[in-house]
Amino acid sequence: MRQAIKILMILVMAAFAATAADVDVATSAKAPTDVAVDTNPTSAFWSQAGPIFAEKDKNGGPLPGYRTEIRSRWTGEYIYFLFICPYEELFLKPGPDTKTETNELWNWDVAEVFLGSDFTNIRRYKEFEISPQGEWVDLDIDLSKPHHEDGWKWNSGFQVAARIDQKTKIWYGAMKIPWSAFGESAPATGKTFRVNFFRGQGPLANRKEITWQPTMSKTFHVPERFGLLRLTEQQ
Repeated sequence: MRQAIKILMILVMAAFAATAADVDVATSAKAPTDVAVDTNPTSAFWSQAGPIFAEKDKNGGPLPGYRTEIRSRWTGEYIYFLFICPYEELFLKPGPDTKTETNELWNWDVAEVFLGSDFTNIRRYKEFEISPQGEWVDLDIDLSKPHHEDGWKWNSGFQVAARIDQKTKIWYGAMKIPWSAFGESAPATGKTFRVNFFRGQGPLANRKEITWQPTMSKTFHVPERFGLLRLTEQQ
C-alpha cells in the first residue's frame, strides 16, 4: 500500500512539473534607480531589458505583421513596462483625455497588462491599459463578481507615457506601476507573478486582438492561460 502511494505521489509531482515547464516565463530586469516614465527603447533604462513578443491571436494563430515587443524593469518602488507596437491603421478615441481615467478604453487601440500576485485565487488580478494617445485605465479585476468591469473605479496611481511614430507606423506605450497597487512592499529578486499581455489594434471592421499567451476564448479574461513574470537582477 505504501509503495502504491509513493508511486502515485511521484506521478502527481511529475505531472505538476511538466505543467509548470509548459508555462512561458517573462522576466523583469532590476534597475538601479527609478526614472521618469519613458518610451525610448534605446535609452539606457530600456536597452537593459530583454524583450518578449505578443504575436498571436486569441486562438494561437500567427499575426506576424503586428508582432508587439514588450520589455519590463523593476525597482523597490515600481514595476515598468514598455510596449513597441507596429500598426497598420490606428483606431483612436476622439477628444482624448490624458488627465483622467478613460473607462472602456479597451474599445479602441490599446496595450494591456494583466498582472496578479495571488496564486491561491487566480481570478483576482489587476489590469492596466494605455492608448497610443496616452489615455489610460486601471482595473481591480475580480471574476467572481457579475460585473468585473466595475473594477475601473479602483485607482493604482500608475503613470503612463505614449507616442506615435507615423513614419515607421509604430506606437510606443510605457507604464510605471507602484508595488503598492498589489499590496507589495519592496519585492525581492526571484519573486514571481502571473501575467499576460494584450493589444487591441485597428477599426472594428478589421480588428486585431494580439496576445502573448493565447486565451483560446473570445475574452482576454482567462487567468488559467496566463504566463509568469519573474523579477531578476540586471541583465
